[in-house]
Amino acid sequence: MELACSLLFNEEVYNQLGEFQKAEFALEWLRFLENLLPATNQADIREKQNKLVEQLISLLTSSPGPPARQLIAKNLAILYSTGDVFSVHQTIDKCNELILSKDDSPSYLPTKLAAVVCLGYLYKKLGRILGNSFVTTVENILKAMKNAESQGRYEIMLSLQNILKGLGTSAVPCHRDIYKAARTCLTDRSMAVRCAAAKCLLELQIEATFMWSTDIDSVVTLCFKSFEGSNYEVRMAVS
Repeated sequence: MELACSLLFNEEVYNQLGEFQKAEFALEWLRFLENLLPATNQADIREKQNKLVEQLISLLTSSPGPPARQLIAKNLAILYSTGDVFSVHQTIDKCNELILSKDDSPSYLPTKLAAVVCLGYLYKKLGRILGNSFVTTVENILKAMKNAESQGRYEIMLSLQNILKGLGTSAVPCHRDIYKAARTCLTDRSMAVRCAAAKCLLELQIEATFMWSTDIDSVVTLCFKSFEGSNYEVRMAVS
């Protein structure tokens, strides 16, 4: 696996491996890259940035598993925050395109989830630098949630939490829409989704003053309702 320890992904070696070995090789490189990027000279990063983005997007569209999609998202966010942001909107557009795809096959789901996670990390890391593109992004993510399975709803809640964290007061135009979606997820049949929704709402209330003013009674009632049929993790997250 020492062949995976380089700034650029070794595609030649990767293409010679079997399917299981490919997944292991890619994961090893992504882990290495997460530690390497912050310690790499900015000039070196910028020199190879186009190729790195291309390679990370390629892995993102290859149906990555949960650990890989987290690392792909983190590395893209680190790459743009330490290098140039000139192509970040192209990456955001690509992720939005993947999320809105009408392909509902099980084999495509990991790619869609990876795109959701990636958007969350990009906005968390770059925040207001990305301008008003977040409005379209949030709309697309919420649109995707309508037909999402529990795993999708879980990742969407966490992604929205990250978007809120990165944007701060700039996300005000989307507060009500996110609030509505998170309210629904707080009583979801999946305990993991309820926990993720609680985290999203906790982040939302920092800037969404209506949650602890005009809507406070509704929020409290909802929290108690979320305890019904819940487990320890949900009760801790909501409380």
